[in-house]
Amino acid sequence: MMLKPLSEIRVPGPLPDETYKITLFDRAYAFCGLKQLLGAADFDKAGERLAGLAAKDEVAREAARKILSELTLQQLFDRPLVADNGGIDDVMRVNYDIDLDVFSELAPLTCGAVKDRLLKAKASEAKRIGRGLTGVMVAAVAKLMDVHELIYAARKLKRSGKARTEVGLAGTLSSRLQPNHPTDDLTAMTALVYTGLSMGAGDALIGLNPAIDTVDNIEKILRHLDGLRRETGAPTQICVLSHVKTQMACLERGAPVEIMFQSLAGTDRTLTEEFDVTVDDLDAAYRLMLDKGPLGRDARQFMYFETGQGSELTYGKHNGIDMTTTEALCYGLARRYDPFMVNNVTGFIGPETHRTNFEMIVSNLQDHFMGKLIGLPMGMAPCYTLHSEITMEGQQIATELLTAAGANYFMDVYLGVDRMLAYFDTAGHDDQTMREVHGLRPAPEYLAWAMARGIFVEGDDGEIERGPNWGNPRIFCESEETFGRLMAKVPAAYGLENAGPRPADHVSRAVKANLAVAREAIYAEVEPQYLGRMEFRRVATSAESKVAHLNNPDKGARIAAAARAELTPETADVQIVVSDGLSAEAVHHNIPDLLPVLTAALEKNGFGVGRPILAPYGRVKLAEDIGDALTPKLVITLIGERPGGDALASRSLSAYMAYRLTEPGADARYEYSVISNIYSGGLPPAAAGAQIAERARQILTFKAAGNRLEKLLSARGSAGAAA
Repeated sequence: MMLKPLSEIRVPGPLPDETYKITLFDRAYAFCGLKQLLGAADFDKAGERLAGLAAKDEVAREAARKILSELTLQQLFDRPLVADNGGIDDVMRVNYDIDLDVFSELAPLTCGAVKDRLLKAKASEAKRIGRGLTGVMVAAVAKLMDVHELIYAARKLKRSGKARTEVGLAGTLSSRLQPNHPTDDLTAMTALVYTGLSMGAGDALIGLNPAIDTVDNIEKILRHLDGLRRETGAPTQICVLSHVKTQMACLERGAPVEIMFQSLAGTDRTLTEEFDVTVDDLDAAYRLMLDKGPLGRDARQFMYFETGQGSELTYGKHNGIDMTTTEALCYGLARRYDPFMVNNVTGFIGPETHRTNFEMIVSNLQDHFMGKLIGLPMGMAPCYTLHSEITMEGQQIATELLTAAGANYFMDVYLGVDRMLAYFDTAGHDDQTMREVHGLRPAPEYLAWAMARGIFVEGDDGEIERGPNWGNPRIFCESEETFGRLMAKVPAAYGLENAGPRPADHVSRAVKANLAVAREAIYAEVEPQYLGRMEFRRVATSAESKVAHLNNPDKGARIAAAARAELTPETADVQIVVSDGLSAEAVHHNIPDLLPVLTAALEKNGFGVGRPILAPYGRVKLAEDIGDALTPKLVITLIGERPGGDALASRSLSAYMAYRLTEPGADARYEYSVISNIYSGGLPPAAAGAQIAERARQILTFKAAGNRLEKLLSARGSAGAAA
């Protein structure tokens, strides 16, 4: 597939905002600009309330929907949504790479008429319509649909992707097996892969989110996963969900990068400044996979993207565009690369974007419909974090509805507890439950393998049933002792016993009790007496309370005005900031052992260290406000992460190292490196202190952090090996 140069994609020039007016039941309503109209027409969500885009009440929302329903596609085409600088960014430009013949036919139709046409159309016609729509058009239609319509329309839009397995065929439901571990322990990964495969999971992908995103570590994990795939014989494909630039470096080394991954954003500023990737980078990754991808012609597609409502808003780079529309713009960008799979993780961020079960459920249904209409093979990950009000039951309702809507796949996170990312997703139990409720099967290539293994069998009525080895990962091990050694490395492993396709009751009770304890950690307050002998200076953030901190990330990212007035530039090389973030317990249990080791190691390396700061109710981006005030070269923020799936994981801390760029012509003001999962069940705090100090030394020596540092370190390693 040839990628059209951006310069050849025609986009109309920006126009002044139009005011949209209507009188509804003798009440006058006016919406200034298409962005405000699109925001007001959507369901009520935390992110839109935070951004000031939500309708003030239900009647205003219906007024906005009425206006939107009467706008033609041509009107939407003629008014591209501009960036904050008034220009057309690359993400918006790519969205205009549509089938212009189809668009010209549809252009006179109103959004309401397009909705009706989709609901009336047969599958082939509905798919053809999608080829002529931009992300903004797709979002506009989605905002006019109710739950039944989102499900009904999406179901007829089922699309498949083909690598080793074909995912998304009619009558199938697949899964992405996600064997994450807080320290990338290969033994634990092996146990989780065996467990997932034994439940018929992983036919879409074995895909791991790494804790450490370096070329050496990603290559090591890729080769390990490839070895497991070969050993078990499972017909699937592997992926490590690191940064696209890291994966490209691994592919150049000859590592088995079978599927190329990258997270996407719906505005160029978020994509480039926060995700450190451009459309040109994505184009280069696509071409590299086309040339060197190890699956070669066996794969019809080979790109994998992850999206989810709210990232643009969280970073404050949404260009005044609502979450649903920026999400649709992500899909317009993904369409450029004809991906093997797209995974939506709406609910992953927290209460600042989706606070309640309803907000998460309806957003997932919108996203699934929009992605499919644009032409993507959509997998879904209805998920939640413990600092939101979303519950496991709400997630299960979303999963049931998305299965009815024809989602290609869900995640398999063991017992629903992600041990590295500290969020909660679907499990292999959920995948199999949905298969049995809805009469679905795994991908055909994988099903044949699983039946040969006794994981599935054919019943007397010809239906596929769980076999004698379903849920028994010991079939991949030479002995019970071997399997026991593997499982000993897996945190939050509450038992392998099952009741039908569900976990046994005592396993469920252990999961839910630990979730309850972990959720409590969100609301604990940081107490200085538990932080050891270090003397801190206290700096208040703009968040006046725990509730304000949880629901508005911007407040925790800024110093309170009175506190800011007391901070003046200093001469220290490194400033350490300690904040509860999302878990005061993480600070209490790690700082006493970590901070003395870190401070001593930094001073031993000759770096000046400022007096540590304690900043309750802080967010990661607080580092930049403190850096601007005190002007150190590096700000190290030690912050409590959102609690994970057990009482121990509620103590997880991360170190975010923000390098302050002062060179002329630098692309960004701060670059970040991170060391995560610091707690007794992950990276022990004293060891973390030494590791953070070493990474700080590298950052200050090379004057770079993040991907730029990794590239420099990799180049030095390659030069050393060549010498």
